[in-house]
Amino acid sequence: SRIKGGIGNQLFIYAASRRLSLKNKMSLILDDVSGFTYDTKYRRNYQLDHFNILSRKALSIERLEPFPRIRRYLKRYFNKKSTFNKKSYIVEEGSDFETKLLSLRVNHTVYLEGYFQSENYFKDSEKQIRKDLIIKPPKDSKNLTTLKKINKKVSVAIHFRFFNEKKLDVENHNYIDYYNRAIIKMTKSFKDAHFFIFSNQPDKIIKNIQLEQKRMTIVNWNQGDKMAYADLWLMSNCQHFIIAKSTFSWWGAWLAINKNKKIIAPKINNNMHNFWNNKNLLPKDWIQL
Repeated sequence: SRIKGGIGNQLFIYAASRRLSLKNKMSLILDDVSGFTYDTKYRRNYQLDHFNILSRKALSIERLEPFPRIRRYLKRYFNKKSTFNKKSYIVEEGSDFETKLLSLRVNHTVYLEGYFQSENYFKDSEKQIRKDLIIKPPKDSKNLTTLKKINKKVSVAIHFRFFNEKKLDVENHNYIDYYNRAIIKMTKSFKDAHFFIFSNQPDKIIKNIQLEQKRMTIVNWNQGDKMAYADLWLMSNCQHFIIAKSTFSWWGAWLAINKNKKIIAPKINNNMHNFWNNKNLLPKDWIQL
């Protein structure tokens, strides 16, 4: 399985791949290199070492080295003509849920590439996936102290992420309105709720959301990809969630163990940011606003 993207995308790729290996009683091998080698724009890093994952890493020959880009291209090209169950290189087609991946039966080496952003790809293996995705806790005092605070409160995690700086007045105005409506809805359900705010630009959200300072805690010290797992760990320990249109907070909410958790998410529609038009992205019991 070719791992790529940010930590949220990496988790979706792993979960779908892991389920496929379990159902076929096959070994899962993770390519932790090729998906990041040419990422000059975002400069993402492999993040799955922070989880309870036992799958081994791919050897160079399994990553199709040398000349991996050319060899992957040729594999994709020649596999187009094969029937789905006989393909040796499977690439996700679009962002919608593909049911045929669930019924795939293989007894040979298969390369898997895609994001697979839906719980449907691994729902029937949820128990094992949750075991695999237990996060190894950070050891610093600031995160551990914050965890204690989260455990003492009726904690609500809010993840806010700006995507399009060029359309702040239009896109992000509507986005902020979503957060304010979600906060009102959450406070009606939990009068004593305390909000833990996770954001790449916390100053912007503080100025625009309708929430008293005493009812919020800003979590802004786990900066960069290397510490993303720490924010995800803190977030997943909260009781309830207001998520962004982001796979990061999707996983923060999904990984939370509170059986009575309330999760509010931006409504799925065709005008939302890139993948946020996938009707199978949000579990049915999550509230769309």
